[in-house]
Amino acid sequence: MTQTNPVNWFEIPTSDLNRAKDFYEAILGFDLTPSEMGPLKMAWFPMLAESSGSTGSLVQAEGYTPSHAGSMVYFHVDNIEATLAKVTDNGGEVLMPKMSIGEFGFVSHFQDSEGNRVALHADS
Repeated sequence: MTQTNPVNWFEIPTSDLNRAKDFYEAILGFDLTPSEMGPLKMAWFPMLAESSGSTGSLVQAEGYTPSHAGSMVYFHVDNIEATLAKVTDNGGEVLMPKMSIGEFGFVSHFQDSEGNRVALHADS
């Protein structure tokens, strides 16, 4: 068996895929790629083959309900404060401001445009 990180895909539920796509593009600064797979309407985050980390998509479909409960996705950013400003400017809400996690950097939690609890991570 090949050694790899255990997570290789995530999905963030949406009620309004276009609104969520606009939100994440505005706060993270990259384009999401729209896609449909059967009944799933999706917007894929960028994926770099042979790169570390995981990627995933926004999903709008039956059974995908935005929530604060359950798993939480952490997005790596260069500047948490600047990203949190974009969160509030684009209809999100800061749930936990930037907090040190010691030698592992800093984290913050926010609520996205759909009502999901999501997190940020930065080295400094």
